[in-house]
Amino acid sequence: MNRLALAGAVLMLAPWAVAQEAGIGPVPTVQPAALQPAGGATRSVVVRARSLIDGISAAPRSHVDILIRGNRIVEITPAGARPVLPGTEVIDLGSATVLPGLIDAHTHIYLQGEDAALGGYDVQLLKFPASYRTARAIVAARRALEQGFTTIRDMETEGAGYGDVGIKQAIEEGIVPGPRMWVSTMSISSTGGYPLEGYAPEIEVPKGAQLIDGPIEARKAARQQLDHGADWIKVYMTHRSWVDAQGNLISQPTLTLEEIKAIVEETHGWGKKVACHAYNGQGLQRALDGGCDSIEHGLEISDAQIAQMVRQGTWYVPTLQVYYTDWDPESTNSGKRDRKRVAVHGVSFTKALRAGVKIAFGTDVGGFAWSQPIAAEFAREVEFGMSPMQAIQSATSRAAELLGQQGAVGVVAPGAFADLIAVAGDPLADVNVLKSVQFVMKDGAVFKTPPNAAPAP
Repeated sequence: MNRLALAGAVLMLAPWAVAQEAGIGPVPTVQPAALQPAGGATRSVVVRARSLIDGISAAPRSHVDILIRGNRIVEITPAGARPVLPGTEVIDLGSATVLPGLIDAHTHIYLQGEDAALGGYDVQLLKFPASYRTARAIVAARRALEQGFTTIRDMETEGAGYGDVGIKQAIEEGIVPGPRMWVSTMSISSTGGYPLEGYAPEIEVPKGAQLIDGPIEARKAARQQLDHGADWIKVYMTHRSWVDAQGNLISQPTLTLEEIKAIVEETHGWGKKVACHAYNGQGLQRALDGGCDSIEHGLEISDAQIAQMVRQGTWYVPTLQVYYTDWDPESTNSGKRDRKRVAVHGVSFTKALRAGVKIAFGTDVGGFAWSQPIAAEFAREVEFGMSPMQAIQSATSRAAELLGQQGAVGVVAPGAFADLIAVAGDPLADVNVLKSVQFVMKDGAVFKTPPNAAPAP
């Protein structure tokens, strides 16, 4: 893709909004106060788009003006159909394609795709101070925003306690830049159901999740996490997986049906939802029977389970791309497992899509480095049967529906938050252009501009 395709765009912006493109490095940020001009009047902006994919419509809209007041979209009209009122800033994005800010429904800002040679997952819990992990998580949140993901659902802190609650608050208060966050704090699994593992049995080591045994402990853990700020409860219904002698993928189930039912009942009573990490088999079945709201990963889902998901309205967040990274050698048991996961995953995705299962975009970023393009997931979705428009909607209006935020995020429509991105190409022709987002607006504030953008004379 030609990354300079937006260079000719004319931007009439306040000085804070014009800067160099930064990839994943520093970009201009705006504190909430910058949304209001002097004198307390509501700031007005018109974003002019030659092509708009609004997150809902079946086809793009051509040559439109998007009127924004404060942090909300007010109106969408044909370009130039209405005069621009005095004092209104105009952002003309030229030939770019404009879309809603993207939504990643499965992230881990407290994970960094750790190099196994440098200690892998374990070193984070054993050697890194909480302050160091939080500093890296803040950078990860910023990188999500720089890549055009203006909303994320973060699926646990991996041993960092309630750190995600504080980062969410700091973003909301404008202290640090980042996406809108829905957080799930510590997550829940059972004894023997989460790392750290493999240490001498007489040594107590920290765990990456809150471990419970029995429905009473399960309910209490959900209450604790909800009380401390969890927007979602994340539950591990399977743990390690392997390939058996017959070549089948087997996954260790964790929580019992009674345990997951207690968590779901408690969480639903708080008006919140439960996301279940489930690879396949008995653990995935318990997740469905227990009433989980979303299945995370779902590597191998049977036809009967797919039918049950459709009946129950269970969401599927497949995270396809992450399983194509860091394979062990083919001759090893773990290498055979890695390849089997991929072999069954795409099949499950295609069957679920055709059956009408509700699918939302998620990447498991943090499982791979935040410096890699988060949007690589789009190509996998298309590879296994989605149209490019369906893939985009999985990361916009569909993901917003998963979060219970229909009409507020994931769409370019009156009343929605002014979260917009732009790319220098047509993502309906090649979804890979979404790897190179060149313009990002969140809450009406511009966080990233094209590389050669300059104020209009």
